[in-house]
Formats: sequence, C-alpha cells, structure tokens
Amino acid sequence: MSSAATRERGPGGWRQTGAVIDPNLVHGALELARTDRGLLPHRLPTWARAQTDDPQLHLVEAQPAGVRLALRTTATRIELDVLPTKRRYPGTPPRPDGWYDVLVGGELVERLQAPGGNVLDVEMMTGASTFTAGEPTTLTISLPGGEQDVEVWLPHDEQTELVDLRADGPVEPLPSDRPRWLHHGSSISHGSMATHPTETWPAVAARLAGLDLVNLGLGGSALLDPFVARTIRDTPADLISVKLGINLVNQDLLRRRALGPAVHGWLDTIRDGHPETPIRLISSIHCAIHEATPGPSSPDMAALAEGRLAFVAAGDPASVASGSLTLEVVREVLAEVVERRGDPHLSYVDGLGLYGAVDAERLPLPDNLHPDSATHRLIGERFAALGDW
Repeated sequence: MSSAATRERGPGGWRQTGAVIDPNLVHGALELARTDRGLLPHRLPTWARAQTDDPQLHLVEAQPAGVRLALRTTATRIELDVLPTKRRYPGTPPRPDGWYDVLVGGELVERLQAPGGNVLDVEMMTGASTFTAGEPTTLTISLPGGEQDVEVWLPHDEQTELVDLRADGPVEPLPSDRPRWLHHGSSISHGSMATHPTETWPAVAARLAGLDLVNLGLGGSALLDPFVARTIRDTPADLISVKLGINLVNQDLLRRRALGPAVHGWLDTIRDGHPETPIRLISSIHCAIHEATPGPSSPDMAALAEGRLAFVAAGDPASVASGSLTLEVVREVLAEVVERRGDPHLSYVDGLGLYGAVDAERLPLPDNLHPDSATHRLIGERFAALGDW
C-alpha cells in the first residue's frame, strides 16, 4: 500500500517522502492545522478564530461540513486513518457516529463510520466541556479500479483529524473546474439533523447545480460577526450566498434598529473583496416557534423528560413592538436591505420559498428548529432550481 499524500513515484514504484496527508487532496476547508496526529480541517482561519472566545463557534467551525478528500486514482483499495471527536451532551439522547460518504465519478458507492476516537462531554447550557483522548480508526474503501475520480466527504458535524491515507495505486489531487460557491448560514446550512454529509441542503444544491462547495454554515453562529464577513471577503468565490435569521432570533442577539445597518455593513465588507460577485441574501425557512415569537430558544424540558431533544421559544411576542426580532421581522428587514442597495449583483431569496408553512405540515422539523434529511433534500433541490444567479 502506498501513502497517497506523502509518496512519489520512483524506479521501484511509490515511496514515502513525508508524514501526513497531502493538503491538496482536501477540498472545502479554509485552513488545515497540523496536529501531533495529522491534519485538522478548519472552516475559519486562525486570525478569525482568535477574535472570539465563544466555545460554540470554536466547536462548529472545526466540524468539516462540506469538507472532502478529492483524488484521482487507479487504486482498488484505500485505507484512510481518521481521528474523530465525538460529542456527548448529558441528559440528552446519545449522538450517532458520523458518516463518511464515498463517491466515485460523482455517484455514491459506500458509506462508512469510524467508531471510537476522542470524546467531548459538553454542558448544553454553559458550553463547558471535558475532553477525553482516544485513538484513530482505519476506514477501508474498496474501489472498482481503472482511472477514477473519488471523493470522501467527511462527517459534517463531527470534528475529524486526517491521520494517514494509503492506497494500492497512485493517487493525485483532483482539480475542480466547477464554479466555486461560498455559502454561510446557521446550523441548518451546517447540516444539523441531516444523517449524511452529502445530504445537507448545500451539498444537495451544489451537486445538482454543478458547483464546488465551500460551506461556512456554522451551527448557532450565523450572528453577523465581522470576522466572518472579512473571511468571506478574502476567500476566492464565483458565487456567494448568506442565509440569516434564525440565530439572530433564537439567541435574542439584536433589535430591529441594529439589524439593517449591521447587514449593510456585512455586505459592504464582502463587496470590498467581491465587487461584482453574485450574492444571494437568503432569509430563514419556516420555523413555527419563532415566526412571531422572539427568542431566546430554550430546550423543551418536557421533551427531554421523554428522552427527546426539542426546543421552544422563550421570548415575549409583545416585545416585538419595542424592537425584538422574529423571523417575520428579519425577513422584512433583509428584503428592505436588498431593495435599498440597488446592487445588480445582489438578490433576495425568501426562505419560505425553500420551506414554508405548507411544507411543515408534511415534513415537520423534528426538534422544532432543524430539518431532517428529507427536508434538507427538498431545500437543496429548490435552491438549485432557482437557476442563474
């Protein structure tokens, strides 16, 4: 077996020349940190991470939503060593192991899980955590042979260190000639409650539209942080979309007076680096608990007592008159921002067109906040169907 990321062809075949996976095999990450085990994908750069001490953001940006290994090979067998970090939340149902989706020529051929690894015990209300170190797992991937383009999508909601990759044939990085789509949003864009990494709605939309996805969906953290806008500004992209609303409401972060100027400032920053790049500003999908009721969101204690995780809106609808945000208010403000800017390369997408109240009757949000895989697929299909930007 040859170590694909660290070997070059010599007179006697493939030989090792390094110690870690070739970073050029990794697509969809903005930064790869070298650890004592291998490479850890990050979706925000070091300088941006240094501007916040929010444990939630640091947790989710290191979960590799949209990150995949992309390679061209004639191998029939690949071994990928990974070190996942599993999360546990006391008092809530256990989380299943993440999935690794293997695609050959764009078609799904295998799904694998990596048991074991590190464990992070997280206190849901405070964000405090305890870390227990574990050991890597080897995933074995069988391939048909012949020259083939292979992608291995990493678990979208499980931090994953890439330790080593070995193959019984030559491996080289797979270039992309597709337009690069940079998307930012909340946990829904991150892929929360989708079972597989290729089932998140941005992954579905990217596949259908023929786009090269960079997913900056950050669970609980689509909060108009300036360092995220600067990250988008500095990242090459052919298309950009930003989905805002639910985190601003369910964290009760802003009032109406602040929202419009904050969104204008965000778009100004992005435009500094992308003066004519098409941008879609997307509002929230339907979420009954926060359509007309402000945040914050809180765990539904009755559901927890039944062994289920669900959420309720804890805000007072009467406070909307004094500026509290609901999803209805945020949609109105976002539409106004787009209209006022008069930017021919900026468009508004109403999230209710991606998933509305009628859809919720057929495909309810299981925990009152996040869509399941079937609903992710619906949202992705509808977004891709919007066509040219």
